[in-house]
Amino acid sequence: MDRSGTSPPSGINEYLLRGSVSSSGARSMDVIVYLINDNAIPLTVDGISTTTAQELHRKVIDFLQLPDIAQEVFALWLISPFLEVQLKPRHHPYKVCRQWHDLLGRFTNCTLEDIQLDEPSLQLRRNIYFPKSRELQITDGGILRLLYEEAKYNVLEGRYPCDIEDCELLGGLSCCLELGPYSQEKHTPSKLRPQLDSFLPPYLCKKKMGILNAFRNRGNRQVSFEETLVNTYKAAAENVCPEDGDVINCKEYLKKCHELPYYGCAFFQGEVDKPSQGFLNRNGRKTVSVTINMEGVSVIDRKEKHVLLSLKFFELSWDHTYPDEEEHILWLEFDGDNEGTPVNKLLKIYSKQAELMSGLIEYCIELSQGNDLPSPETIPGISHDSEKRTKLRRQESVVCNRIKNLTTIDYVDDGTEIKRVKPKRSASFFNRQSTHSYASVQPSETHGQS
Repeated sequence: MDRSGTSPPSGINEYLLRGSVSSSGARSMDVIVYLINDNAIPLTVDGISTTTAQELHRKVIDFLQLPDIAQEVFALWLISPFLEVQLKPRHHPYKVCRQWHDLLGRFTNCTLEDIQLDEPSLQLRRNIYFPKSRELQITDGGILRLLYEEAKYNVLEGRYPCDIEDCELLGGLSCCLELGPYSQEKHTPSKLRPQLDSFLPPYLCKKKMGILNAFRNRGNRQVSFEETLVNTYKAAAENVCPEDGDVINCKEYLKKCHELPYYGCAFFQGEVDKPSQGFLNRNGRKTVSVTINMEGVSVIDRKEKHVLLSLKFFELSWDHTYPDEEEHILWLEFDGDNEGTPVNKLLKIYSKQAELMSGLIEYCIELSQGNDLPSPETIPGISHDSEKRTKLRRQESVVCNRIKNLTTIDYVDDGTEIKRVKPKRSASFFNRQSTHSYASVQPSETHGQS
């Protein structure tokens, strides 16, 4: 992908026009829908050009012999390295595929060659609008297994950054689910070592320095990944009965993933400004993933595999801009501090997918209000000011915010223009806000503004 922010090369519009012509034929076609583990579901569909995602989704669920609740849990997605789109029930997958090159031209910085070569796959994945609270009420082993497979994929690929300790715990649960009951003779560290990247993220296991730094003192000796994996495997196996072990372990895996602020999210690609560095104050940008789910927005450093910023919807305001002569930008505004003084902070996320992200944020907020998801005001003992401190986190945890690694605009609004921050505060810069409890810190009469 061309990440320079430039426009697609000349001649691309003619190509996109040709690629967007849809068929009106009512012929039968063989369709392959993939699961997250690359298993393929072959279907023959009559009248493919008029078949909706809902109808095709129903065929997939019937093929897998899953109960009706699976219709709510999962959705059909079109997936490629450049763009991931969850289809609405009324969408026609065939026609959206025919228009895929238009979508790449509109929402990515792909080169013409990228667009010509890219072909999305139709996949069954978790519906981002399905509440986490309902997941653990599911008892069907087939549904839980698919949810587990998807969560595991996202953990191993680094799409769900996790602390090492949590990765090891999740790896032990995966061993139970995929290797069967623990055996001291069969499941030794040396025998698990060749399979290590099947249970732990390869970016932890395959970097020489990374694995050396991952050794931690426990008593008077250092314990390697494979030894820890054996220990967590053994502990997980001892805590469940063999009869219902798979269901329990799937739920335990999902429950642990539920602690991640980006679980069950949609992924978008973007860039943020780096803080000035060096004598010449060089900036540059870093590539990020922006994740959005029913609870909030997270910005993840794709290289370092850690969170830069994670906000619940009630903690932010947002907007997007896309003037013709400038880049598409998603703006996130949130409360912060500048040398101890409360301020408004603005983060610019450069992305041609800014419009998609903005629309999804708005829709998730509307849905969350309708589903009565808890906000700080409705949870006993939690106030707006203390919500961020309700859970102790490891120092330097990958899920902790790293505001210092971001370039933000600190500002006050004097009614005419945005100024760099001085202590006095004013109302939010944006009109688009969650209707939960987000509000700017009120101006202090003891602070001046210049």
